[in-house]
Amino acid sequence: MRAAAELQVVPIGRGVSVREEITRVMAVLKRYDFILEPHASGTNIEGELADILAAVAAIHEMLHCEGCVRLLSYLKIETRTDKIPTLAGKRL
Repeated sequence: MRAAAELQVVPIGRGVSVREEITRVMAVLKRYDFILEPHASGTNIEGELADILAAVAAIHEMLHCEGCVRLLSYLKIETRTDKIPTLAGKRL
């Protein structure tokens, strides 16, 4: 099932800058066959729903293994039965 999603990953307790962690988050997302649109507070994702969920799990596992004690992820997912949701279809 295809999905459009927005993901925001927030490492907590890592200091003011989380640039290194977010760079690694993007590296994980790029391993998948996604259309990605990074923005100021997260990333828009288009891809298979199962892959999106697997990527979020992989991100959490990776960052925890690297010493990040606490993570918050905000994930919004859209699926449809009448047509395939796309990021291009969301643009004005």
